[in-house]
Amino acid sequence: MKKPERQFGVSRRNVIKTAATIGLMAGIGPVIRPRPAYAAKKTLKILQWSHFVPAYDQWFNNEYVKEWGAKNDTEVTVDNINLGLIPSRAAAEVSAQKGHDLVLFLSPPSVYESQVANLSDVYAECEKRHGKPIDLAVKSTYNPRTKKYFAFSDSFVPDPIDYRSDLWHEIGMKPDTWDEIRAGGRKIKEKTGIPVGIGLSSELDTAMAMRAIMYSFGSHEQDAEGHLSIKSKETLDAIKFVKALHQETETAEVFAWDPSSNNRQMLAGKSSLVLNAISVTRTAENDKMPIGSKIALAKAAKGPVRRIGLEHVMNCYVVWKFADNIDGAKKFLADYVDNFKQGFMASEFYNFPSFSKTVPDLKKLIANDPKAEPHNKYAVLDDVLDWATNVGYPGYASAAIDETFSTWVVNTMFAKAATGAETPENAMAQAETAMKAIWEKWKDKGLI
Repeated sequence: MKKPERQFGVSRRNVIKTAATIGLMAGIGPVIRPRPAYAAKKTLKILQWSHFVPAYDQWFNNEYVKEWGAKNDTEVTVDNINLGLIPSRAAAEVSAQKGHDLVLFLSPPSVYESQVANLSDVYAECEKRHGKPIDLAVKSTYNPRTKKYFAFSDSFVPDPIDYRSDLWHEIGMKPDTWDEIRAGGRKIKEKTGIPVGIGLSSELDTAMAMRAIMYSFGSHEQDAEGHLSIKSKETLDAIKFVKALHQETETAEVFAWDPSSNNRQMLAGKSSLVLNAISVTRTAENDKMPIGSKIALAKAAKGPVRRIGLEHVMNCYVVWKFADNIDGAKKFLADYVDNFKQGFMASEFYNFPSFSKTVPDLKKLIANDPKAEPHNKYAVLDDVLDWATNVGYPGYASAAIDETFSTWVVNTMFAKAATGAETPENAMAQAETAMKAIWEKWKDKGLI
């Protein structure tokens, strides 16, 4: 394990604020504890989602965390939970003003800006050691209005296209553009009965897929300055496209999918194409599934305006302002980035670095992976920063963007039109109404 270049120290808080916030109960007096005869060992409590590549959790929990704890005289505990439970657990900790020191989110947790420590010093330290972070990380964790880094991103997960190369080869096509996905998906379904598998439900993967389509059509939730811009011809075109894509290439089951459904369907041979991270192909390889050799990867699809896709996951750590060990949490993050290459390898190329210099040979590694079939399967990701973008593109993440994302406003807009429950025009109008209320709320709070 690489030793940190130097000690990362952050001055200890002089005052612990217990400001009233979400559900905070008043009237609880201070707890007076007997002074111990000796200084208690420091603790650091981490909450993060159970990784889609189990080898990563094994390395992080059983190797890295233990070594860091021993070096820093700190007892570190890691609680891994299902990714869908992260939001409710975070809300509960904020309500109680007590919980973990570090919490890992899968998308920018901007709504919690008032509840977290500013992590600009962690970014500054990491930049000294490893150069500038990628723009994707900055746009996902920085609020230009308040000048605050409300989170810290160690990594992101690319979101390529996973497709059945055998089925697409049979029709003489490749899924390079959204029009080709629609046309090819229709041909494959008509010929084999196997549908495209792009979700239209209230879950993470749908949220990413719908935004990938929106952005490729020139549609956005907001403009570069953060102003609401969902109502547009481009949005309407994207909605009409998704409706046609669903009707021609999919089945109704996508309206009830969870974040793992597309993985399961592809690995079961029941989808011709999905939008997902490489957990699909890695699962097939690790479990020695025959279908693995038939699943290929492609870059994000090109739309009428641009080739663009979302990050599948944007790993964003927060340090609660009420955490017991703020200094230790910050040092942990900085030291972790020092060792990020080990994390990249343990994740089997799933976690891409937010500080590119931490994995200087990334392109070489992914171009020749002995486990992959063919060995250069993952080379398609070598230019991912040219087409991957953040939630809230072309602007920054914000509390309004976060709430829109977590309440599935965009997902619902597309699903209503795809089912025929609403016309594309009405679906867009309803989304705009919901988003206007969200924007006004956070504007009043001074966060956008």
